[in-house]
Amino acid sequence: MTIYTGRGDQGQTDLRTMDRVSKDSRRIEAYGTVDEVNALVGVVRPTGYDDLDDHLRAVQNHLHIVQADFANPQPDEDDPQITEEHVEEIEAIIDEANEELDPLESFILPSGSEPGAKLHHARAVCRRAERRSVSLAAEEAGVNETAIVYLNRLSDALFTLARLVNKREGVREESPEY
Repeated sequence: MTIYTGRGDQGQTDLRTMDRVSKDSRRIEAYGTVDEVNALVGVVRPTGYDDLDDHLRAVQNHLHIVQADFANPQPDEDDPQITEEHVEEIEAIIDEANEELDPLESFILPSGSEPGAKLHHARAVCRRAERRSVSLAAEEAGVNETAIVYLNRLSDALFTLARLVNKREGVREESPEY
C-alpha cells in the first residue's frame, strides 16, 4: 500500500461511505481537528507517570473512534462510535485526578512543566475540535451528539491532568493578573 494516492490532489477526500467531499467541509474540519488533539496527546506521552500515560493512551484510542464517528455520516450499529461509556471513562479520569489536587479557586495560566504545558495546549485544541463539531452538528443531521459531549469532557480532563502533572512536578499554579 502506498501512502500517496493522488485522490486528494483536487481538494477532495473520501468519507467512510466513499462519498467525496471538499477537504474544507465542516465534517473534515471536525475530525481533522480531533486528529490534531490526538497528535498533541501523543507528543506529551510519556509524561513520566504510568497512570497518566495509561489514561492518555486510552484517550488516544477514543479520539480515533471520534474521528471514525465523524467520518461516517451513515453509521451502521457495528461501526465505531463514541458512547456514554467513553464519556463515563473520561469522567472517572477527572474524578481520580481531582482526588490528588487542591480545589481550584481561580483561573490559572496555561503553563507549567513541559508535560503540563503540552496538556494545556492539547486542551485548547480540544476546545477548538469541540467548536468544529458543534458547527458540523448544526449543519448536518445525524452527528453523534455523544461525541461532542466526549470532546467537552475531554477538554476538562486534559485541563485536570495538566494541573495534576504540574503538581507532581512541583510547579506552582499561577493566576492571571487583571
